[in-house]
Amino acid sequence: MITAFVLIKAAAESIPETAQAIADINGVKEVYSCAGDVDLIAVLGFERHEDLAGIVPGGISKVPGVLETATHIAFRSFSRRDTDEAFAIGD
Repeated sequence: MITAFVLIKAAAESIPETAQAIADINGVKEVYSCAGDVDLIAVLGFERHEDLAGIVPGGISKVPGVLETATHIAFRSFSRRDTDEAFAIGD
């Protein structure tokens, strides 16, 4: 599974509706509203890099209220659990 994060600037007056419409797109796992430089962050999960074209330019970018997107593909994930398990080897 490939994971990507899409940073989204949205029209302020339609953030809840925009977020829900994005959440309903196939391949979108979660959408967070947030403070800062962007209004929404969508977490995507898909099988092939080619699938990304259907999700972002073919889906998210066409949702009313979306003004701008920036996509970041994850290479590797890290978590506290992974670190703890790595150091527990041989205990």
